[in-house]
Amino acid sequence: MTKIVSEQNLQALNKYINRLMNESTPDKPIWNIESLKDGKKPAWNYIDGCMMTSLLNLYHLTGDRKYLDFVNNFIDYYIFDDGSIRGYKLETYNLDNINEGRVLFELYATFHKEKYLSAIKLLYSQLKNQPRTKEGNFFHKAMYKNQVWLDGLYMAQPFYLMYALQFDKNLIKDILKQFQNVYEIMFDKEKGLYYHGYDSSKSIFWADKNTGLSKNFWLRSIGWYCVSLIDVYELLETSEDKEIIKEIFVNSIKGILKYEDEDKHMFYQVVDKKSVEGNYLESSGTAMIAYAILKGARLKILDDNDKKRGLIIFESLCNTYLSEKDGKLNLGGICLSAGLGPENKLHRDGSLKYYLSEPIVENDAKGVGPLIMAYIEVLQAE
Repeated sequence: MTKIVSEQNLQALNKYINRLMNESTPDKPIWNIESLKDGKKPAWNYIDGCMMTSLLNLYHLTGDRKYLDFVNNFIDYYIFDDGSIRGYKLETYNLDNINEGRVLFELYATFHKEKYLSAIKLLYSQLKNQPRTKEGNFFHKAMYKNQVWLDGLYMAQPFYLMYALQFDKNLIKDILKQFQNVYEIMFDKEKGLYYHGYDSSKSIFWADKNTGLSKNFWLRSIGWYCVSLIDVYELLETSEDKEIIKEIFVNSIKGILKYEDEDKHMFYQVVDKKSVEGNYLESSGTAMIAYAILKGARLKILDDNDKKRGLIIFESLCNTYLSEKDGKLNLGGICLSAGLGPENKLHRDGSLKYYLSEPIVENDAKGVGPLIMAYIEVLQAE
């Protein structure tokens, strides 16, 4: 296959990753825009989790100890000696807070710090008691009663599977069922896209009163879901289990690829509304789709044509949104955040207007982490 990703972009990304690490400390990571913006005290969170996962994957590929040591040093700051976690509140039952825990398994196996094992058990205790919808899926948070968000599958299921494989393989059935429920309920088979949220009670203000589904297809939520599928597929051990996830993953990728912009080879913030004024090509979700495609091709459940498309998407993303200012590289085009509700935030109604109103930022790990993950797949693909 002809080389698609330029050496210039690969070198730029290596430089960019080093910059992010060199300018960050555990209490002030420059990739956590929300914390820096709001002046919050350092607390365990999924945004840092995205970055730690990507850096740990970079260590796996390169063998360069600096990435492993960086992750260990970062996580060590957040885990106290008794296994309690800085800023973590179990009683919120927030699936976002599970995400960063996935790196704990390898850190414990490598550094043998008992506090890491204790933290794993603490996070699992949340999932063990996590409130569920009538279909059996985890609530996204305790405050979001009866609600499933696509994002939550990425936040919780890879950690849940890692725990299951190590401590109780009977839990795997539950994991597979939660993915199957989302596919059956939230996937629009005609459009090939997933709705961002589902309320099983069909009572929340943003949900359709007949289906319980939110109004639109938000790119990053679909990206999270595709990443969760391919990460879980890789971890599963039996061909029977893998086949369940494979079918869902292949159909999910087939669906999203129909909406790739023909000129820019990226995807829009609201996926199927390309022509709407204010809609834009969003980088974090695009990076996630590139990663999922390239990893799917590496694991032989997508083909070489898909791999080529993944490489083109990655290269286009770099060319569009990776730029230099004052001698420093920056990744732009990142939607800062988007959610649904709660009742005291009626503007978060899942409308087109809402998704296009959220701030667009640079260098946030919700975009940078997936870009690094995709970069790792590119290095293995070409």
